[in-house]
Amino acid sequence: QVQLVQSGGGLVQPGGSLRLACAASGSIFSINDMGWYRQGPGKERELVASCSSAACTNYADSVKGRFTISRDNARNTVYLQMNSLKPEDTAVYYCNAYIRHSSSLSSALYWGQGTQVTVSS
Repeated sequence: QVQLVQSGGGLVQPGGSLRLACAASGSIFSINDMGWYRQGPGKERELVASCSSAACTNYADSVKGRFTISRDNARNTVYLQMNSLKPEDTAVYYCNAYIRHSSSLSSALYWGQGTQVTVSS
């Protein structure tokens, strides 16, 4: 069994910073892509940033220059450092990871439980 557990998030003033973390655990053989999505009030879920197994270079235009995604393969963890936060960044943030199971070598996409980020004065 595999699970993704998120931490971080909360309430921050405009211009502030937050860091999200997402740790994968369980019967993991390898992890390919990892990423962060968000869903604002009344909006569809959208990609924020993602990493392949080799590099973390994919960002939504709305967060480029402000957010940084990184991964620690030794800890099966992906991070999202969010700086210069704006009220429009308010959303529930979800991580995901495409994981190959150690027991069967089959692969599946997993999601974290979601965490609220609120940017407000």
